[in-house]
Amino acid sequence: MKSKFLQYWLFSIFIIFASCKDDKKTSSAEKDTVTSKEYAADWDSLAKYNEAADWFKKAKFGIYAHWGVLSVPAYANDWYPRNMHIKGSDEYKHHVATYGEPSEFGYHDFVPMFKAEKFNAEDWAKLFKKAGARFAGIVAEHHDGWSNWDSETNPWNAADMGPHCDLVGELEKAIHGNGMKFITSFHKARTLQLFQQDSTKWEDDTSYFPYDPEMPTSSKDSLLSIMYGNIPKEQFYKNWLSELHEVIHQYGPDLIYFDSKLDKIPDSIKVQFVADYFNYAEKNDKEVVITHKEGELPKSVSLEDLEKGRMNQKTEEYWLTDETVSVGSWSYTNDLGLKTSDEIIDLLADIVSKNGALMLNVSPMANGVIPENQQQILLEIGEWLDVNGEAIYDTDTWNVYGEGPTKQEKSGMFLDKITYTPQDVRYTRKGDTVYVIFLGWPGSNKEVLLKSFAELSSNKKFSIVNAHFLGSEEEVQFKLQADGLKLSTPSKKLSESAWVLKLETTTK
Repeated sequence: MKSKFLQYWLFSIFIIFASCKDDKKTSSAEKDTVTSKEYAADWDSLAKYNEAADWFKKAKFGIYAHWGVLSVPAYANDWYPRNMHIKGSDEYKHHVATYGEPSEFGYHDFVPMFKAEKFNAEDWAKLFKKAGARFAGIVAEHHDGWSNWDSETNPWNAADMGPHCDLVGELEKAIHGNGMKFITSFHKARTLQLFQQDSTKWEDDTSYFPYDPEMPTSSKDSLLSIMYGNIPKEQFYKNWLSELHEVIHQYGPDLIYFDSKLDKIPDSIKVQFVADYFNYAEKNDKEVVITHKEGELPKSVSLEDLEKGRMNQKTEEYWLTDETVSVGSWSYTNDLGLKTSDEIIDLLADIVSKNGALMLNVSPMANGVIPENQQQILLEIGEWLDVNGEAIYDTDTWNVYGEGPTKQEKSGMFLDKITYTPQDVRYTRKGDTVYVIFLGWPGSNKEVLLKSFAELSSNKKFSIVNAHFLGSEEEVQFKLQADGLKLSTPSKKLSESAWVLKLETTTK
């Protein structure tokens, strides 16, 4: 166990960490080099940085994983660590029946059970790449106070406890080694029990862990209090900043995602993090991205994330949606429901058509295995992208994002499920090439009218010089007329999911 807690300003050296195989390896994150540009820790200076990196705007699709100690109980959802401490809840009843009273067997007692004994970072990276991901990574720290990396700041970390393996470090090597950008997500802010010293109520909804003097969550033990966020807020802020510094300088993530409740961290602390990250990027000739939710960081330095949601129209600003392959939980549970690859592909097409990107979560088991049914969904997405990826990657928005009968009434997070029809269409563009993504199969040799081309029919400079269906050699029968672009679908079904018409146009 490490006992020395290094603060943010003390980190100045590259840290050597242990791999799963117990041999010493250095991170493939680049070492700092001299640069002429340096950002000051103020928002005006930091606003000069390009918050929407070119690689991210081109990548469109990535994969990450909710995985850690919270995967061990495999029950209910990723809020089990909180709810198991709330008397009367379903999770509490399950916990008592399975492990005993949480006052005797708390969440921290799951740590030795998180062994990750079948984890193979290279297998994960190859799966993500085969699924078509251009960026990939892991939840570095969820709300539960557990760090998946080799941390000097947080004693509750994967190198010193549980699997005794630098999980983030292993994945960084494998993901960068397979040509993808590496991302880490950071959910720590919600852990802080801001009112633990002023309140005797456990129902403190500003914190992930409930306040209850009878539970470990409110322990004053010097070790337990760190995991459960029951420490003075000034110390919490220092640890928050120090942990991010470790992740940046040990692993060089290309994107850092923040979950909600970042408003619990003062601007004076957040601005130091952003300056550290941007200066690291400049020194190492990297383009990095920060995402935020609900305006908890300035848009001048970060992109907005819409958890389980998206925009209802195309936007000038680039943005991110994080969604999960599962239903009901972000982390693994024994009865985890799953979405279909068709649903996720439709979602991806809709997001990209409106100037966004999709980061899809998977839910590995505590032993480090991504279940076969989740792998199958990822591989189906990858197969679709092998054929149709040119309509997704490296694209821009077109004149309109799409057309069809299915409407998304509002923008935002946590939207209700939308089921698209074969009449729903999404558009993307690459130069003068327009991609028409049909979100379902209307049938063979069916007449289709794309009304979004109606205005272009009167433009004498506009013409379609070539058209073909991706994945098919059939000739496309089409005609540009006053009410739109009229065409016939292929005689053979192209896909069980969305299918694409590629139109090469000119405006000469």
